[in-house]
Amino acid sequence: MPIRTGSFTGVGRNRSESVRSRFHIVGFLACFFFLAFYFCVLSPDHVVADASSALYGSQTHASGNELDWRVKLALKQFPSLLTKEMVDALNESTDDSGLYSVKNLRKNVSAYWKAAGQYDSAKTLAAFKNKQDRYRVKEQNSNEANPASRDTPAQLARRQLRQKKHEKRVAYLLKQDDEMIVKLENAAISRTNSIESAVLGKYSIWRKENENDNSDSTVRLMRDQMIMARMYISLAKIKNNLDVANELQNQLKESQRALGDATSDSDLLRSAPEKIKLMGQVLSKAKEQFYDCSLVTAKLRAMLQSADEQVRSLKKQSTFLSQLAAKAIPNGIHCLSMRLTIEYYLLPPEKRVFPRRENLENPSLYHYALFSDNVLAASVVVNSTIMNAKEPEKHVFHLVTDKLNFGAMNMWFLLNPPGKATIHVENVDEFKWLNASYCPVLRQLTSAAMQEYYFKASHPTSLSAGSSNLKYRNPKYLSMLNHLRFYLPQVYPKLDKILFLDDDIVVQKDLTGLWSVDLNGKVNGAVETCGESFHRFDKYLNFSNPHIAKNFDPNACGWAYGMNIFDLKEWKKKDITGIYHKWQNMNEDRVLWKLGTLPPGLMTFYGLTHPLSNSWHVLGLGYNPSIDRSEIENAAVIHYNGNLKPWLEIAMTKYKSYWTKYIKYDHPYVKNCKVNEL
Repeated sequence: MPIRTGSFTGVGRNRSESVRSRFHIVGFLACFFFLAFYFCVLSPDHVVADASSALYGSQTHASGNELDWRVKLALKQFPSLLTKEMVDALNESTDDSGLYSVKNLRKNVSAYWKAAGQYDSAKTLAAFKNKQDRYRVKEQNSNEANPASRDTPAQLARRQLRQKKHEKRVAYLLKQDDEMIVKLENAAISRTNSIESAVLGKYSIWRKENENDNSDSTVRLMRDQMIMARMYISLAKIKNNLDVANELQNQLKESQRALGDATSDSDLLRSAPEKIKLMGQVLSKAKEQFYDCSLVTAKLRAMLQSADEQVRSLKKQSTFLSQLAAKAIPNGIHCLSMRLTIEYYLLPPEKRVFPRRENLENPSLYHYALFSDNVLAASVVVNSTIMNAKEPEKHVFHLVTDKLNFGAMNMWFLLNPPGKATIHVENVDEFKWLNASYCPVLRQLTSAAMQEYYFKASHPTSLSAGSSNLKYRNPKYLSMLNHLRFYLPQVYPKLDKILFLDDDIVVQKDLTGLWSVDLNGKVNGAVETCGESFHRFDKYLNFSNPHIAKNFDPNACGWAYGMNIFDLKEWKKKDITGIYHKWQNMNEDRVLWKLGTLPPGLMTFYGLTHPLSNSWHVLGLGYNPSIDRSEIENAAVIHYNGNLKPWLEIAMTKYKSYWTKYIKYDHPYVKNCKVNEL
């Protein structure tokens, strides 16, 4: 019995324990499903993440698929206001454990806003206002649905105040952006206008040959390093760190030696790369010790101002020296003139006569007027005209020079006659009718005021002052050869038409077509130069004077001396010389224009000039380095107007060959005077 009782008792105990264990399992499963339902469906978004982390933190890698559907379910509950970019940022912010990382989220959101900032600011403001409107509607609906959740008047006022401040801040930032853009544009325009474009031919980084960013980069790098070294030397001295200052100074000297006079990478020494490396190391050391944004900016600004002052000073020196060089006569030409003069006066009188003198007054031939005191320049004009003429025997050259060069000019053309063409040389000092009582210029040159202007020491001619007026004191303005162009009918009374040529031109084509040009009753046929604004009347004349303002248009188109076809019959009818005398008398005190012949020419022939095709006469070879080559080669006449005359050392090499090919370098006089070294 006991055994039976004991057996029964043990069996009952086992059954009750089995029932209790099953009850625990069922309860555990019920709790699990309740928690899962609560966290996945009823809880807010951040609870889902926390619950997921708590429940699955240790099994994330093993149960990634189970986490994915929960994340997707949570993302579906996000408001529709989130853009696709924000959702992508949230997805990218998931770390390796499968959870959201605040640090990654900040990075991705920042990247999003950086990309979003590229949109137009007006669109951003519109989107902001739309969101604000949606928020207000949503808030209003919420308040209507739940009156207990409405804000108090004080809270509502604070919220509205914050919204107004935010909108005001956004509007201010947008306005500031617009103002900054306008300032940058104005600064660019101001910088462009500050470039002196009136003088063509200046070096400019915007020229086509400087468009390659990679050209001579090593030279530019070394120059930049030297600038930074000078700046840090100054900062080191301010900080009283003489060791670094001396180190920079020594390395600066080494870089200067390596750079030398190099203007391109090919000119650099082999040691240049090593010097660049060493300088970079020293600069890096200096930057670590002394770099301060405000100090660096102030120092660079001071260096820029100093460099600007140096450039201005050098420009004044350049102007002065170029004007001085323009007045000089090269030794070769001076030697040539002296030798020819001696030979001429050793000739017997009967051998000093040119042939074909009967052609000098024949109006049916092609007559040229050339007034010059430069033997070599005059020879180029005559040679180039004859070599390109179709009928050289019909061309007649009337040369006029001064007493000093009369013998040399005669002797040169006696030794080098222009083929079948006719030539005649005269001395301006032998024109007895050209005296002070008839010619206003001669009378003015003898006045005390003019002598004071030209010859007294009280007028500065130093590098720092007077350079702007130096060009008006050029000896050519004192020579009657320069003003003789206003007396062509008096010099050649029996001619009907004559082509006036300057001595700094080269003829490249036959010019006989100019005699058949119909001037339409005008006196002067010339190429206009008003393609540029500074070649209009207001550039040459003083329009503050009532006589000028009353009689001339400041925007009237200018024209060029150098190649002009003159109708001498119309000249006489309209009394051109008398008009010239009138204006010249009124300008005795130089109140109408500065010295020169172009301003009085523009006034004298105002309304009496017929424009010629630009292909007849191309100007600027004496100052403009950017003339198109095809334009030069297609021109009938090219003109070296400006200071850079082709016979001077300062001439532009690219244009010099058009002039030198008409010089006889094998001539014994030219060889002996070493003219080929010009």
